[in-house]
Amino acid sequence: MEIKLLKNNSGRYIKGPSLIIPKTIKDSRGYFYESWNSNKFNELLGESIIFLQDNLSFSYKGVLRGMHYQIPPFEQGKLISCLEGEIYDVAVDIRIQSPTYGTWVGAFISSDNHHQLWIPSGFAHGFLTLSKHAKVLYKVTNLWNKESERSICWDDPTISINWPENIKNPKLSSKDKQALNLNQLKASDLFL
Repeated sequence: MEIKLLKNNSGRYIKGPSLIIPKTIKDSRGYFYESWNSNKFNELLGESIIFLQDNLSFSYKGVLRGMHYQIPPFEQGKLISCLEGEIYDVAVDIRIQSPTYGTWVGAFISSDNHHQLWIPSGFAHGFLTLSKHAKVLYKVTNLWNKESERSICWDDPTISINWPENIKNPKLSSKDKQALNLNQLKASDLFL
């Protein structure tokens, strides 16, 4: 297992989100890899991360889920894996005091590359399904809490996420269709 830091949309490394690349052993029978090892993961990050809940989503091509986060005391760190298909996974820095506030990182995660994206608390998360369908597993560090869940609109012009395939009309949930932009959330009581 190795870890790769990601550059944000400004070309700077962003502290927090990391691409986790497992060591995959392939032979004539198929492949094997260790998808989760608490000791190795925590050693790579230099932290003590404890996951409390696993979530699984199934999405069709063109579905965009996000950009989601939870406010304290229910903020969540997430480890994202794509068990079937391919997604473009994005994390937006919403830590107000961060020098990279309002910037984003993205990575292609698939059942072929076996990569995982670690997204610590303080980031909004979302993904776009690129394949016919995708099964996505989220390991999260806190339990889901409806009252603390928030959404930032996927096409917020102040963030300017460069979604692949030049997406114009993704399939969104009704909740995500009503999401506010980052400045609206910051000016309200709906922020961190």
